[in-house]
Amino acid sequence: MNTGIWVLCVAAASIGLFHTLLGPDHYLPFIVMARARRWSMARTVWITIACGMGHVLSSVVLGLIGIAFGVAVMKLEAFEAFRGNLAAWALIGFGFAYAGWGIHQGIKNAPHRHLHLEEEGAPVHSHNHDGEHTHSHEPSPKKSITPWVLFTIFVLGPCEPLIPLLMYPAAKHSLFGTALVAAVFSMVTISTMLAVVMAALWGISFARFDKLERWGHAFAGGAICLSGLAIQFLGL
Repeated sequence: MNTGIWVLCVAAASIGLFHTLLGPDHYLPFIVMARARRWSMARTVWITIACGMGHVLSSVVLGLIGIAFGVAVMKLEAFEAFRGNLAAWALIGFGFAYAGWGIHQGIKNAPHRHLHLEEEGAPVHSHNHDGEHTHSHEPSPKKSITPWVLFTIFVLGPCEPLIPLLMYPAAKHSLFGTALVAAVFSMVTISTMLAVVMAALWGISFARFDKLERWGHAFAGGAICLSGLAIQFLGL
């Protein structure tokens, strides 16, 4: 293998790492949704990996098609930019809608009073429920479409630097080199996503949000919406 491919592999690993770390959309949705919907560790891992694979493979496939048919890199960049705008607005829309649903759930789960009727003739008493003792009104995880929505958004979202900076230069050397560079970028990107999500959830597990738990879905939706806005208007 020539030196050029090794240089591109190192560049792919570096770009994949920093591209992921600097883009909160790569990990924030999984952190907040795992917390809000109480996903298990295994469920969080496979959802993150699946979305990460959809994210990178969509650009890899597009790049390979462009190389095979001799499509100019400028045209692919324009298409990737279009996909990026579409994914950002989808993230904004999903986050906004989920935040609205979360506010509704928070209102439904407000601390309330229960009247406990004892046996006939016994005294009636009441007490307040707050803190951790709330009723869950969210759908069963088995029926949730949230992972599929996230997967669709991540498939739409492009890996902007992959095609122009890595795949097209690698294609000048060999098809194997192109595949290797794409594989390195993909593995580093997905691994970084997973590492950040797991580290963040581990850190959050020590925090207590008793009084705010009922607003978890609203906060999650708001965070996702803000990450989409950051992509669209700040270029993150």
